[in-house]
Amino acid sequence: MANILIAGCGDIGSALAERLRIDGHRVWGLRRHTAGLPISIQPFVADLAVPETLQALPPGLDFVFYTAASDAASDEGYRRAYVDGVHNILTALASQRQAIRRIFFTSSTGVYAQSAGEWVDELSPTQPQHFSGVRMLEGERLLLDSPFPATIVRLGGIYGPGRTRLIRQVRQGEAVYRDGPALYTNRIHRADCAGVLCHLMTLAQPETLYLGVDHEPAEQKTVYGWLAQQLKVAPPRIASLSEGGNRGGNKRCRNTKLVDTGYVFQYPSFREGYAAELAELAAEAHGAGMATLDCRAS
Repeated sequence: MANILIAGCGDIGSALAERLRIDGHRVWGLRRHTAGLPISIQPFVADLAVPETLQALPPGLDFVFYTAASDAASDEGYRRAYVDGVHNILTALASQRQAIRRIFFTSSTGVYAQSAGEWVDELSPTQPQHFSGVRMLEGERLLLDSPFPATIVRLGGIYGPGRTRLIRQVRQGEAVYRDGPALYTNRIHRADCAGVLCHLMTLAQPETLYLGVDHEPAEQKTVYGWLAQQLKVAPPRIASLSEGGNRGGNKRCRNTKLVDTGYVFQYPSFREGYAAELAELAAEAHGAGMATLDCRAS
């Protein structure tokens, strides 16, 4: 059994914590407001941007997972989350003489600036043009320069329970894709985010960097078209670039290094992942319908 702190225990952190608890580990979830944490996780109220709240971390920690998310889509918000927060937790761990075996940090493929459909991997250059990627790269460097062993996982676009915006857009006819050269997207299901982090913790000597994406960098129009078929709605509309085509870059991320560690994806592509989400939404809709019938019957 290991003592584990999940710093910034939000959606991904909570999914990870529940897996770790099932495996018998003792887990603390650090966040500003702990009311939403699963009851199996020990709450630790703190603000990563406020050093004073980190002065008495749980003792005897073995691993730390830094899974914080920015609370604002701004440079200042990302600096607080991925630079100040990382600096503060490292300072607290060092000052408390914690013998951390490894810190894991969830970064983003947004640190890559490639935009012409290039393949990228862990050795590809990182020259982010957006503040989000710049700040995440700063956080990565802080960790890798720290006295603690660290592993960075650059996650692709996360989807899964509670992240159904694309499904809604396709269903309502709001999704559009850019005509012209292929526009690639890279994804990972929420369940695989937690699975990857759990798996890497079990390795004797994980490396310092992995790309956390599924097996298939998929063209945007392919994903949209597949969803439209499953939902039995009209195909998404083709849009001009000015209407919103290329917001998330255009690159193809390789997961070879991660797969070589032995990790097996629960959802190897968007098809399996979105199929599960659609089935869950259908079950929820059916349940709501049955509940309505029960109310009318009574």
